[in-house]
Amino acid sequence: MADQDQSVVSGQQADVSKLSVEFKGNGFEYFQIWIVNIVLTIVTLGIYSAWATVRNKRYLYSNTYVDGTSFSFLAEPLTILKARLMAVGIFILISVAGGISPAFSVMFGLALIVGIPFFINQSLAFKMRNTGYNNIQFRFSASYGEAFKAIYLWPLLGMLSLGILYPLAILRGVQYRANNTAYGTTNFQFNGTFKDYAIVLLIAAGLGIAAAIIVAAIGQPLGAIISLLAYLAVIAYVIVATSNLFYMRLQLKEHGFDSNMTVLGYSKTMLINIVLIVLTLGLYLPAAQIRMIKYVTSCITVHANGSLDDFAAAEQENVTAFGEEFGQVMDFGI
Repeated sequence: MADQDQSVVSGQQADVSKLSVEFKGNGFEYFQIWIVNIVLTIVTLGIYSAWATVRNKRYLYSNTYVDGTSFSFLAEPLTILKARLMAVGIFILISVAGGISPAFSVMFGLALIVGIPFFINQSLAFKMRNTGYNNIQFRFSASYGEAFKAIYLWPLLGMLSLGILYPLAILRGVQYRANNTAYGTTNFQFNGTFKDYAIVLLIAAGLGIAAAIIVAAIGQPLGAIISLLAYLAVIAYVIVATSNLFYMRLQLKEHGFDSNMTVLGYSKTMLINIVLIVLTLGLYLPAAQIRMIKYVTSCITVHANGSLDDFAAAEQENVTAFGEEFGQVMDFGI
């Protein structure tokens, strides 16, 4: 019986395969898209910005592969343009109202603050709905209350507790985005803990304090350079630690993820990008974005428990069934 159980476990482990995430774009191709987008956006007084966004995202998504299949960005430029024109109209209305009466400005400002969680929910839902992989779209569905707590309540409690509850604020924010995101009909699950983020923030604080002591001991002007480098190092550590933590604690049903970014690797990529952007007066910016995406994606691994194609096929059936049932309930007559 023990041998049989062991063989079953071994069989289950054998089904788990490590799939690398690969980005196949290059800086020069993206630069060509980027520079044309800038010129056309300026010439059209910003109207082309919606088409620019779609061109950028479609290039980046279509060059990101998992198990030989790329992602896709499905949004249409006109939809984005309409949303941006509405946003511009709202801000113009607030400005005009503020010129008429400060009271109107305050009222619109408060309404905007109250509305931000709703707008963020809609923005994330739009982004996920227009992201596809293997002919399956992602979804995002969260309540206004969940968004309100993630954006306002938990960060406020973090500040009122003098930072003690700030790891909890970060955790709740990540859970809000991850747990309300789904691939097809299957939700992601983030299993991070308060302790995970508390350790990250304590180490970051310790690095910052150590750097401050060293700078104070050395003095200026060398201390200023060390202070800048230490600041960048702390930022790199926090980004790397939280990114690795996110993927290590993320699940999609039986599938898992991993990330092995290092502070040295991320810092090297970041510093090279900063230097080249400065030397080229900003022209290296699109290539810098590609360089960073390539580094980050090269560190991510998908632990697939079984075939991703089979999982996608099952999700396609679930999505189709859900659509048919929903249509019958609502009696769309289509």
